[in-house]
Amino acid sequence: MKPTRKLHDAGQSVWLDNITRKLITGGGLQRYISEYSVTGLTSNPTIFDHAITNSSDYDTSIRQKSGAGKSGEELFFELALEDCTAAADLFRTIHDKTNGVDGWVSLEVSPKLAYDTSSTVLAARELHQRGHRPNLFIKIPGTPEGIPAIEQSIFAGIPINVTLLFSREQYLAAADAYIRAIERRVVAGLNPYVPSVASVFVSRWDVSVNEKVSEVQHNRIGIAIARRTYRAYLELLDSDRWLRMLNFGARPQRLLWASTGTKDPRASDVLYVRSLAAPHTINTMPENTLIAFGDHGKVGRMLPHKGGNAERELAEFVSAGIDLDATARELQQAGAEAFVKSWNELMSRIEEKAARLRNAS
Repeated sequence: MKPTRKLHDAGQSVWLDNITRKLITGGGLQRYISEYSVTGLTSNPTIFDHAITNSSDYDTSIRQKSGAGKSGEELFFELALEDCTAAADLFRTIHDKTNGVDGWVSLEVSPKLAYDTSSTVLAARELHQRGHRPNLFIKIPGTPEGIPAIEQSIFAGIPINVTLLFSREQYLAAADAYIRAIERRVVAGLNPYVPSVASVFVSRWDVSVNEKVSEVQHNRIGIAIARRTYRAYLELLDSDRWLRMLNFGARPQRLLWASTGTKDPRASDVLYVRSLAAPHTINTMPENTLIAFGDHGKVGRMLPHKGGNAERELAEFVSAGIDLDATARELQQAGAEAFVKSWNELMSRIEEKAARLRNAS
């Protein structure tokens, strides 16, 4: 039995943090589902940038859609929806079998809307309608401006993957928005079950902090932040406020570990998978990390409910001069900016490809 199957059987969903057309049409994704127990998939602008730039798999669609007058974001979202809906169809059996808990595919709104609440709400609604799949998450960044968009979208019944969360406090803001939306749906007499996940990014903490602390502290802060957040997650699920919503038929927003590929070549290539095993959570892994864990990963103890030694470790980082709240804000802003950069590059490359393909026809 592969370690990925053992992780799945321990209660953590194994998702793939990648999407390409060839992966879907060439049988690769189906193989990961069958052999690696993959039960979902996430995407982001950087992933689509690499997928479209580094292959000719999209050329036919780009040529056709460009010839029909599509361009820019409109053209991109048609390409992305083709991929995401096809992937969602592959996961549909899992989605149905788990009563909607698993089998999800995520598609992000334009990252340029990260600080625009009203436009994010409109974009999420449009993508949800166009996707027309019960297992398609719309990703919204958990920025201060994204939080009210998340609440409004959940209230409207749109399944949301909250992305770009970097701390317990950012997670709790997103979770509070989710619960407020569910409470409003109960008052309005609407179905309180609207699926959602909250994605906490882990390895970027270590990339940001490693050079500022002693070597013995390298690659430890991301896991400590995750442990602190996991404790808050369980405390929230055990609160009277949330238990009341369960009585009306609601289901919890699940916690998702993102950015779990190891960036430090000196560290284990499965560090963030091995260290973040926990039931009723998700780990979305880059392809190389998924394969590595399937090959030589080990499932050990689950995350401690009370956070283990997270607070002591984080206090050591504070003593070393790390401002946790400021770093979380900086990481969220940097993440949003990186996605915008990838987005702008993606738009340029699609236009270049479209022009080249038109001229060649």
